[in-house]
Amino acid sequence: MRGPNSRPVRQTFALHCQTRSSGRGEAKKSEALSSTTQHSLFSIFPSLILRAKGPMRVARMGRFSVPVMCFAMLCLWASVTEAEYLKYKDPKQSLSARIRDLLRRMTLEEKIGQMTQIERKDASPDVMKKYFIGSVLSGGGSVPAPKATAESWVNMVNELQKGALSTRLGIPMIYGIDAVHGNNNVYKATIFPHNVGLGVTRDPALVKRIGAATALEVRATGIQYAFSPCIAVCRDPRWGRCYESYSEDHKIVQAMTEIIPGLQGDLPASSRKGVPFVAGKTKVAACAKHFVGDGGTVKGIDENNTVIDYHGLLSIHMPAYLDSIQKGVATVMVSYSSWNDKKMHANHDLVTGFLKNTLKFRGFVISDWQGIDRITDPPHANYSYSVQAGVLAGIDMVMIPQNFTDFVDDLTFQVKNNIIPMSRIDDAVKRILRVKFVMGLFENPMADLSLANQLGSQEHRELAREAVRKSLVLLKNGKSTNLPLLPLPKKVPKILVAGGHADNLGNQCGGWTVEWQGLQGNDLTIGTTILTAVKKTVDPSTQVVYMENPDTNFVQSNKFSYAIVVVGEVPYAEMNGDSSNLTIPEPGPTTIRNVCGAVKCAVVVISGRPVVVEPYVAEMDALVAAWLPGTEGQGVTDVLFGDYGFTGKLARTWFKSVDQLPMNVGDPHYDPLFPFGFGLTTKPSRED
Repeated sequence: MRGPNSRPVRQTFALHCQTRSSGRGEAKKSEALSSTTQHSLFSIFPSLILRAKGPMRVARMGRFSVPVMCFAMLCLWASVTEAEYLKYKDPKQSLSARIRDLLRRMTLEEKIGQMTQIERKDASPDVMKKYFIGSVLSGGGSVPAPKATAESWVNMVNELQKGALSTRLGIPMIYGIDAVHGNNNVYKATIFPHNVGLGVTRDPALVKRIGAATALEVRATGIQYAFSPCIAVCRDPRWGRCYESYSEDHKIVQAMTEIIPGLQGDLPASSRKGVPFVAGKTKVAACAKHFVGDGGTVKGIDENNTVIDYHGLLSIHMPAYLDSIQKGVATVMVSYSSWNDKKMHANHDLVTGFLKNTLKFRGFVISDWQGIDRITDPPHANYSYSVQAGVLAGIDMVMIPQNFTDFVDDLTFQVKNNIIPMSRIDDAVKRILRVKFVMGLFENPMADLSLANQLGSQEHRELAREAVRKSLVLLKNGKSTNLPLLPLPKKVPKILVAGGHADNLGNQCGGWTVEWQGLQGNDLTIGTTILTAVKKTVDPSTQVVYMENPDTNFVQSNKFSYAIVVVGEVPYAEMNGDSSNLTIPEPGPTTIRNVCGAVKCAVVVISGRPVVVEPYVAEMDALVAAWLPGTEGQGVTDVLFGDYGFTGKLARTWFKSVDQLPMNVGDPHYDPLFPFGFGLTTKPSRED
């Protein structure tokens, strides 16, 4: 930008520098100033001349004016122009003033760049600079290198940030990642229980602490934005994302939005309703998702149609969004799903009319991964229409995330041809800038390694362990109430641990862990399997025998005091987890029958939702729902062996048969195997 009279000032300075270098002696240098130059100097800096009086003025002018005035002119011109140019970077300015100042300086290309979020694989410093990219993300499993360190992550993010800062206006980019149960893409990160388990705790303060720990581990890798929390109200466990939902009851989901101030920081008392808030370098921007009704699709099919009247949508699926906005959530992600056949990514009435205008949300709305592509069926069939429909619906930042030049070109064409008004673009960019300003990105755009020790810290692992033990639900304890099996004795001659989930960290963590779909085995990250935890917990004299799928003869011939059977679902995410039968895959059922038919057994089910167990319950002595507990398997044994009591209560109805689904508490046909809110309790029984 140019300051007042900037062209004459620059010309004057250039001319003077030239004469200074070529002339000889102070007099010749002074005389070299033309009358035009002198006029420019006098008109801009009269105070310098007026300081001298009488004959002294002429002498001083001849001897001192040129170097003094040249230096002063340069400094003052720089300060005038710099003050104007950097106004939006001044944290002392009001938020609205900074947004206005920056927005008026931006070209259309720069505005569209801010609305564009691309995948890290397609990003580079040159791409950031050329297209003015406003945001980058890591999709599930998208990492700088296998088992990358915090330093590798920080270096990658900073390189991209340098590209963003090298643009004309130097607007920092914001980097997003799916930190949905800890910073789960990152090797060695603490993996907390998935939301389905956290809902069981009914402990918002615990969830807030988990949010704060997650924020630190995300910031440890240089990332400032977490696509969390999922505040879906899962009404049908056949849905492959049900484990991302805290409960079938919107009241529990509402309570668990307390994770937002954990991630972002506590909202100041003076904060205006709907304005986002992120409390600096140890916090991250959060994302309430997926707006709205994603947990209510027909038959639980992912990205399907939610058929419900307006009152039902508002009373079941909308309340947690109001809570999230009241807690200052920075962003909201739109759902792939439809509401009564209308794609949410194209639903202006709900995204703009209700979320922005009625609920007064002032952060930015982001699409899901290729979300606007899926406005059409098949996806990307009419991309120009999808861009138009999505942006006009009220989506501010578009998660492309690949082939981003198509989006940039289409949106540019539509704005230049008045298909999409500039007012819609300005609204989107204002919202994006608002989040970036309030979270301090302009003041602190670069990451460092000061938080690297937070990644997988012992303190966070202890917190996760606490969350595991509070999320367990004891569904059965003893074949008769006066003969409970749990808590298990630690000191016995020999015990059996069986099942494919007993010594499998990947199964224990589930989907969205290192890879998008999760991984099986023990090489994905650092943690404690349930088998390892058992060995650490029992008395040193107790022999622990592990066999994944023993036959009945083996169990009977070894004279075990009791057995722990750990079985369940294998990892999945999104549509890959949709299930019409919800059965435990083999050899899980066979292992239950072989073991529980021959010795006293406690069965621990690792799953993202209630699954079919009714055929096997009679054979079990104890049944524990452990959900997807994450990396800290010691939390399971803490409760199995009585160091802590069972306290968890079902936040989901446990059905008898899938034929009953959907079935939620309050339904006329409600006839569960274990009802919503059920959970047996035990008292701690510490052994010497």
